[in-house]
Amino acid sequence: MRAQRILITGADGFLGRGLVAALARRGLSNNPPHGDTVVATDVRAVEPARRLAGITYRQLDVRDQGLGAVLAEHRIDTVVHLASIVTPGKGSTRELEYSVDVGGTRNVLTACLAHGVRHLIVSSSGAAYGYHADNPAWITEDHPLRGHEAFAYAHHKRLVEDMLAEARRHHPALAQTVLRIGTILGERVDNQITALFEKPRPIAIAGSDSPFVFIWDEDVVGALLHALDCEGPPGCYNLAGDGALTIHDIAARLGKRPRVFPAGLLRAALAVGRALGVSRYGPEQIDFLRYRPVLLNTALKERFGYAPKKTSAEAFDAFVAARRAQGRPL
Repeated sequence: MRAQRILITGADGFLGRGLVAALARRGLSNNPPHGDTVVATDVRAVEPARRLAGITYRQLDVRDQGLGAVLAEHRIDTVVHLASIVTPGKGSTRELEYSVDVGGTRNVLTACLAHGVRHLIVSSSGAAYGYHADNPAWITEDHPLRGHEAFAYAHHKRLVEDMLAEARRHHPALAQTVLRIGTILGERVDNQITALFEKPRPIAIAGSDSPFVFIWDEDVVGALLHALDCEGPPGCYNLAGDGALTIHDIAARLGKRPRVFPAGLLRAALAVGRALGVSRYGPEQIDFLRYRPVLLNTALKERFGYAPKKTSAEAFDAFVAARRAQGRPL
């Protein structure tokens, strides 16, 4: 059944803003049966000037025990859980990130089960598979989720997925759609990955192609809407565009030459840089660069029924074109 009473966590984050805007464009109202209820929650208050017609805004930390009362108040049938810490800010700690990513998800899941929510849609990540030397060339949804304890985000996403899997076994009445998202690109995306492309010479590891799979931000929103409309069966799906680009492909598209380092040399340099306090990255970054999970999207297209409009290459080219149109460095 199509979602009618929707609550979104992390609604003022990057993905949340895109989804809320897409739902507002549908002409929703908060007066069923003439329209749907959409409750947008975030730890930050959304300024009145940025609020969209037809959307109910609530300032609510994803860890807040009052979440259940909000679900009950609005008789929510579907929760879209987007809240997580992707790029930690200054002063962030591993404990804080765990409390939001894992503790927050536990709070959402508990509230959904207690208040009869029918469908839980979760933004997970390809990072949940982890950065491992024995990752297959293309990863399907059947591959084990191993995370990587050196990276809080990857480790927490694995823990979250373990929690969700346990809930599916014991509470099958709560349908789950879990989207394992690849590297998101858009016209105004800035993150740890895009910072790699801004370097005069992108870093490459000798003997590793370091393939990337990309997904355009509008395609992520499209997949979320597809799930809200129940056009595909619940389940776990890799969300990425067709194909992949190696770091050498990326450098060529940028008109740059990669700087190739032997893994051992770069690992030693990163260790020294962290010890001296001149680099926030340590030797574990080598695994992140050369053992990236490359997501196969066959199940997304054939079982879930959603085909991203942009391939990985098209998403990257659109990202580069947008950056250059904005006069921003690449």
